[in-house]
Amino acid sequence: MALVVFNSLGREKQLLVPLHEGAVGIYVCGPTVYDHAHVGHAKSYVSFDVIVRYLRYLGYKVRYVQNITDVGHLTDDADEGEDKILRRARLDRVEPMELVERFMRSYFEDMDALGNQRPDISPRASAHIPEQIEMVERLLERGYAYVVNGSVYFSVEKFPEYGKLSGRRVEELLQGVRIEPNPEKRHPADFALWKRAEPGHILRWRSPWGWGFPGWHLECSVMSTKYLGQPFDIHGGGLENQFPHHESEIAQAEAAYGIPFCRYWLHNNMVTVGGQKMGKSLGNAIYLKELFQRFHPLTVRYFVLNSHYRSPLDFTDEALAAAERGLQRLHGCVQSVREALREAAEGEVAAPVQEAVERAKKAFLEAMDDDFNTAEALAALFEFSRQVNAMLSARSLSRAELVLIDSLFGELGGQVLGIIPQELPQKRVAGMEEELIKLLIELRQHFRQNRQWAEADLIRERLAALGIKLEDRPEGTRYRLERS
Repeated sequence: MALVVFNSLGREKQLLVPLHEGAVGIYVCGPTVYDHAHVGHAKSYVSFDVIVRYLRYLGYKVRYVQNITDVGHLTDDADEGEDKILRRARLDRVEPMELVERFMRSYFEDMDALGNQRPDISPRASAHIPEQIEMVERLLERGYAYVVNGSVYFSVEKFPEYGKLSGRRVEELLQGVRIEPNPEKRHPADFALWKRAEPGHILRWRSPWGWGFPGWHLECSVMSTKYLGQPFDIHGGGLENQFPHHESEIAQAEAAYGIPFCRYWLHNNMVTVGGQKMGKSLGNAIYLKELFQRFHPLTVRYFVLNSHYRSPLDFTDEALAAAERGLQRLHGCVQSVREALREAAEGEVAAPVQEAVERAKKAFLEAMDDDFNTAEALAALFEFSRQVNAMLSARSLSRAELVLIDSLFGELGGQVLGIIPQELPQKRVAGMEEELIKLLIELRQHFRQNRQWAEADLIRERLAALGIKLEDRPEGTRYRLERS
């Protein structure tokens, strides 16, 4: 089965045929770094991380570009008081670029914790001002833009295809989006390419139209094509940015150069919290650093992948706790395989084992080839783990069989999904529970020193029955939580 993706530009599944054989260029809208990353970022960037991983797994040479918005993030009619970076910098009493550096580092810390691979290029909007000015000049020359009082606007009426990504006409689009009247605009849907900087505006640059700063949409059109060319293969981002952001990106780039901008548009769905839309203004945003104090980052990653990237995702503690148990079961199976490898005898791979491996891989790849269906891919891995547990209970598997099984877990669950690392994390327990386990280990050691073997064995057996396995090593006794 060949890889098919749901292309928002056309609203149908299409066979992925890269522009250049064997290579894929992908651009994903990155964060505006004025605060710590939240679960919405986890949903988006874990999803696209797996998409990039799978493309590389299939043998494509991938260039992954994800921008950093560090110039501000304005709506079309926002004044400087609504600029998110400047507003936060004033509240924190720091320079805007100081704020940007702090939260950019925080963002990458959280993405690293989630197991996301770093983009090949992370261009910053502030480093590409000359290219953005150049595109604005080109749009003016071609008659798609106009200047008013030092600001430059894109004329949507000059671009008949505006709205083709969302599938609606301009008049219909305006009904679903709050756009305040702006007397500078010739049409309410026109959007800013360059904004005049009022006195006191810190982030500003000299341009042919006076001191100012670029509009939000402009940076992505410029940076994506600078590093991937035009057209390029895949543009990814959140569904909430389909209009006006992505729609405006298309209009700018295609009006400027008269050729298609991007061939495939992939949009991940949004996040809710307890069934309610998540938003900082609503006070229900869940920040990743806080979430990681209660759940392992791999649990959060697994939770995101347990639903399709185009499906909405509802975060609740109960759902994350269930995800934690599920991931522990999967890790428990992998751990059992690796433990069995330590004492496994040589031997051949039996036909049932080979067939189980081939079936699991086939089901996994079919799921991923169907628009990166990670939920079905995980189901294939869990079915395989169930079969492996049954094999381990039925007989001693040979070294060759265990290596084959472990390799498949590492290939599909590690290389592609990023949820089965070489070093599996220990299940975390509450502080009081951990102290009780340590106390029982000390008591067992006391019995062993006094040659009270029956009592020592009883502690080991009772802990094992609770899913806590003791391992006696030269440096002391350690415990590990088995699968539930």
